[in-house]
Amino acid sequence: MPDLLLELFSEEIPARMQAKAADDLRRMVTDKLVAEGLVYEGAKAFATPRRLALTVHGIPARQPDLKTERRGPKIGAPDAAVQGFLKATGLKSLDEAKIQRDPKGDFYIGLIEKPGRDAIDVLAEILPVIIRTFPWPKSMRWGARSGKPGSLNWVRPLHAITATFGLETEEPDVVKFEVDGIQSGQTTYGHRFLAPAPIQVRRFEDYEAKLKAAKVILDPQARKDIIFADAKELTFAQGFELVEDQVLLDEVSGLVEWPVVMMGSFEAEYLAIPDEVIRATIRNNQKCFVVKDPKTGKLTNKFVLTANIEAADGGKVIVSGNERVIRPRLSDAKFFYETDLKNWKEKSVDQLLAKFGQIVFHEKLGNERQHVDRVVHLAVEIAPLVGADVEKVRRAAELARADRLSEVVGEFPELQGTMGKYYALAKGEEPSVAAAIEDHYKPLGQSDGVPTDPVSIAVALADKIDMLVGFWGIDEKPTGSKDPYALRRAALGVIRIILENKLHLPLVDIFTTADIECFLDIKSARLEGSRIALIRVERESGLFDAAVQKAWSDLVDETFSDDVVEQESKTAKERVFGLLDFLVDRLEVQLRAVGARHDLVQAAFAIALEDDLLTIVRRVEALGKFLDTDDGKNLLAGTKRASNILSIEEKKDKRTYDGAPDPELMTDDYERHLWRTIQSTVADAKLHVGKQDFEAAMESLSTLRTAVDAFFDKVRVNDDDAKVRENRLKLLNEIRSATRAVADFSKIQD
Repeated sequence: MPDLLLELFSEEIPARMQAKAADDLRRMVTDKLVAEGLVYEGAKAFATPRRLALTVHGIPARQPDLKTERRGPKIGAPDAAVQGFLKATGLKSLDEAKIQRDPKGDFYIGLIEKPGRDAIDVLAEILPVIIRTFPWPKSMRWGARSGKPGSLNWVRPLHAITATFGLETEEPDVVKFEVDGIQSGQTTYGHRFLAPAPIQVRRFEDYEAKLKAAKVILDPQARKDIIFADAKELTFAQGFELVEDQVLLDEVSGLVEWPVVMMGSFEAEYLAIPDEVIRATIRNNQKCFVVKDPKTGKLTNKFVLTANIEAADGGKVIVSGNERVIRPRLSDAKFFYETDLKNWKEKSVDQLLAKFGQIVFHEKLGNERQHVDRVVHLAVEIAPLVGADVEKVRRAAELARADRLSEVVGEFPELQGTMGKYYALAKGEEPSVAAAIEDHYKPLGQSDGVPTDPVSIAVALADKIDMLVGFWGIDEKPTGSKDPYALRRAALGVIRIILENKLHLPLVDIFTTADIECFLDIKSARLEGSRIALIRVERESGLFDAAVQKAWSDLVDETFSDDVVEQESKTAKERVFGLLDFLVDRLEVQLRAVGARHDLVQAAFAIALEDDLLTIVRRVEALGKFLDTDDGKNLLAGTKRASNILSIEEKKDKRTYDGAPDPELMTDDYERHLWRTIQSTVADAKLHVGKQDFEAAMESLSTLRTAVDAFFDKVRVNDDDAKVRENRLKLLNEIRSATRAVADFSKIQD
């Protein structure tokens, strides 16, 4: 079947737009083909700095013929309706129509036959529409035609359109159309400087080969491979090692059509700057890779650049030009770094944070200084729970964001935290304090590591929890795909820090402490030096209400009325538990990503208010292993059978069957055996749950399996004696209750 070759040749396409543009072109063309009944075999799109290209192979040469039936008027309908039907269907008379029998009357049916068109004609119709409606994030108009209505908008001036269609074994035809005065054809152009002459192309294989001969590597991945391999070889040959950077590699490959790798250098004096600053300077300003000494792991005074031309002098002028640009940039970076060091050494924490009071964190959550104070307070509360030194945590939390006002971070925002570490060490801070300043932002993504030092853990958790609680407090929660404050990422960060460090934390307590702090900031209240004690909230909701009420009564400024205190106590509970639900939802997502079942998370969480995420995960793991065994599967089936019978009978009787069964009413040995087994199993399972030995608790539950099976096999639940029936229904309720020692089996899917 025929193939399509399409190329849109223009001025420079920004590197950041190329990958999406190629994908958009493939999607738009193939979607239209399918909609027109032209189902293709495969498609691939490409992008270079000057062109978007697409090949679609295996397109049918012609659309299939379409036959559709159209229902017309009833037999005996007015002539106007009949004439309208004949005109719409193209029939000459009603003799050509079929008659459909229907209870409401007999109707005329017209068969409409629409012959398919040649695929090349369909392409000539759809391609101009796609080009005119292409979704560039930014576009422009140009030339004399730009002032006319309907003139083309494109990312940069469009110069040529190549569009051919045909069989591999034959000379292809040009898909003829015109867009804004540009006629489609078979002409494209090679490298801007090395081979600028026009090139006549036919099909994709011919097109790709001729472009390569004209110094253009069409495939972005091929360009990446060339740059990476040549850079590795060049640095290795000189005894160095390339610092790999996939993001930079992606960008650089979009800046060149014919990559040529070269090496430059800068003065060794700049190596006194931290490696991260050197790398950011060279990477951001010149799109160059840095080089390290494999023996020390430190950067050398070399860099690798990628040119778009084979220079006659071997690249000496190109390298020299890059060195001339990099040198003053590094000089600026060195000045910024030294200025920052001086400030940190000479100023107190209050002086470093002085401007934070003038910077808005969020209009409803106060300024940056208030945010810092909240994080400090919360981090100090968390410190003993994770085994961290309280004073080190306090110091790290105070300094955690201070580098955001530094000169280097102002130039390179991605270095916040990293620069704070260097400045803190220069200031003489403890290494764990400096590490916490760098690590408190982590993890920034799934591939990023989590903090492991206790001081870092406390500050990282405090920073993320303050964000979550604060934005929950002002009702700025994530909705659908919108999450402007990255709260989902913050929640996943909290989860990963807790799980990967195997921490048991009372999140309800911590959230409540943070919630009160946020309220006080929002209302501009003063604590007058008092310190909020960690609220030890019991799991029962009534005690939660009492504890929160007392916290507000003790700590809220006297200017707030009792009504305000009471209302805030209630809404605090709603916020805290709403946030906990959100975290559990994120935990489900995290567990599903590693293959766990979401229903097991719900089953583990549903048995009580459980805010210890590590305990939830261990319950889930043990429950999953148990349900993979025959005992687990059979007990689940038995428990669900008991629940189903109970639900039916409770609905019929309009009552519940709570309460312990009466042993005196047990007339069968199997029900007496089941009752004794339930009692011993529940006691044993709860003992193991108390020790957080969930696998042992599941093993205890497994002893229920044979007793439950025997009961259902030998005992008739709906006995003729009403009291015996009631007693046996209570026994079924006990089966259901017994499994709740470890999980709510009703939440588990079969």
